[in-house]
Amino acid sequence: MGYGRITRHELDIILRDIRVTLLEADVNYKIVKNFIGRLTEKSEKLELSKSLTPGDLIMKAVYEELVMLLGETPKHIEFKSGNITIMSLIGLQGAGKTTTAAKLGQYYKSRTPLLVPADAKRPAAAEQLALLAQRENILVSSPEVSAIMTVKKAKDMALKESCGLIIIDTAGRLHIDDDLIQELIEIDHMIKPDYRLLVADGMSGQDAVNQAKIFKEKVGLEGVILTKMDGDTRGGAALSITQTSGVPIFFIGTSENLDGLEEFYPDRMAKRILGMGDIAGLAEKVKGIEGKIDQEKMRKKMLRGEFNFDDFLQQLKAIKKLGSFSKIAAMIPGVKANEIDETEFKKVEVMINSMTGKERFNPDIIDGSRKQRIAAGSGTTMADINRLLKQFNYARDLFKKMGQGKMPGKVPFKL
Repeated sequence: MGYGRITRHELDIILRDIRVTLLEADVNYKIVKNFIGRLTEKSEKLELSKSLTPGDLIMKAVYEELVMLLGETPKHIEFKSGNITIMSLIGLQGAGKTTTAAKLGQYYKSRTPLLVPADAKRPAAAEQLALLAQRENILVSSPEVSAIMTVKKAKDMALKESCGLIIIDTAGRLHIDDDLIQELIEIDHMIKPDYRLLVADGMSGQDAVNQAKIFKEKVGLEGVILTKMDGDTRGGAALSITQTSGVPIFFIGTSENLDGLEEFYPDRMAKRILGMGDIAGLAEKVKGIEGKIDQEKMRKKMLRGEFNFDDFLQQLKAIKKLGSFSKIAAMIPGVKANEIDETEFKKVEVMINSMTGKERFNPDIIDGSRKQRIAAGSGTTMADINRLLKQFNYARDLFKKMGQGKMPGKVPFKL
């Protein structure tokens, strides 16, 4: 250990681990090299702290540097007062442009958005957009023989319907070609969008970076939306894109659901890249469902030992609204999505659904014959039913003892 300053040996070990972490998160290798170079210079000047280890000090510097490179503060779409704001979504096939258009419509629903299917070569895209729009009662224009005609008529419709926002779902290709670029340029000339937003697959890594660079050079870009940022996706593409293209990321797509669109927060993404999870994002998701369940009433039931399978099923369904369990796990520091067995949660739900209302309300009445019926109805075994009941009764008794101020004993089995 050095005295007063971090030694070169300590620094080399820590920076080597950080380099590996960034590369595993799919950050572009050139950006990693430049990042480590700046960080080395900055870290050599760090003074040792009485309360922080050298590793903690450097990780703090890494986090702060990442946040700065990612944009420091969230960037927001600015709407023009009294005029229609126009977004043009561009990108390759499969990135999720159509779904993202509907998500944006739902996100900005108060602005009376109009969705525009400007992909004349793929009729299924227009049908998909219409179906998604119908689910949320969002206006959608009709496709015409060409993208240019579709956009032109859509603008007239937006004026007639007093829309405050137009969202154009442009055509995609398997790769960027001259025809695609020319069509995007013609759409630009026709409708003059305020925001040309690249919709890129967050799992595509370097490909997303290349797309951002080319589209910015050929068409122009005001920002990016990263899709498929759920599960184990670490988000290295976010850092690579912001550094390569120089445009901000406005949103990330976190699920296929229409509410699966979140504003991009540089600090949260920095933690995600470093494998520190996203507790703030998880807290926001939890807050969104708290109002649907009287948590205080549920807590009191648990502490009185009155918690039953109906209550458990209600909690399970509420948690599922946050997304899959593996996606939730990915937001918790130290927990890996591949450590979560989704099938076990599904099995539990099926077993509870196979119980009668009376059995769910009072699990103590579940005897041998009832267990056999529940197992047959859920496609599980008697051992599965016994394990569920044993775990449930232990948890219920544990909460009751805690409510009585008693210390819980040793867990008699693996939860």
